[in-house]
Amino acid sequence: MKLYCQAAFEYYQRHINRTDFFELLNSHGLKTSGSVPSIAWELFGSVLTGRKGKSGYGADLEGVEIKSAIEDASFEYQYHLNTGLEKLKEDQIVDHFFCSYARDYQSFRVYFTTGKKLSPDFFDKWIPEYLKNYNKAEGAAPLKASARRQRFRKSVPYGWVSKNGQLVMEVKEGRLKFPG
Repeated sequence: MKLYCQAAFEYYQRHINRTDFFELLNSHGLKTSGSVPSIAWELFGSVLTGRKGKSGYGADLEGVEIKSAIEDASFEYQYHLNTGLEKLKEDQIVDHFFCSYARDYQSFRVYFTTGKKLSPDFFDKWIPEYLKNYNKAEGAAPLKASARRQRFRKSVPYGWVSKNGQLVMEVKEGRLKFPG
């Protein structure tokens, strides 16, 4: 897949790295982490990959899932009662980009991996757990509604991503470091 790192970096400079805003938050004793919504990272991923958003539930973009989390934190996946199994199966085949950012957004790394590579350690194991959580497993004893989670949440650890994913972009101190 062709990546547009320079265009993605320019998007980052204009829409994610809002230094004045972050300084204002800090001066008022507020945190900067979490001030960039996930949709901004999804748009970043769209610029990076050239893929458009897709309608309906499932991957964020056509054939691509974008995840973002503060540096060294796990990347969360959520699956819902009626559409979760479909999404889990889609996650097994789409590409995944993981954006790991510093608290001040001055630095971040983007890793790439395929759903196929993630599946043995994550998606394949999550499917039976998802089915059990929503009483959908064959022969499973029904769970009481109070024991059933509203959203089935799982995560992929940063350590797995950094070890098994391919680094495709890195920004350090507000400057494009890789590819350079």
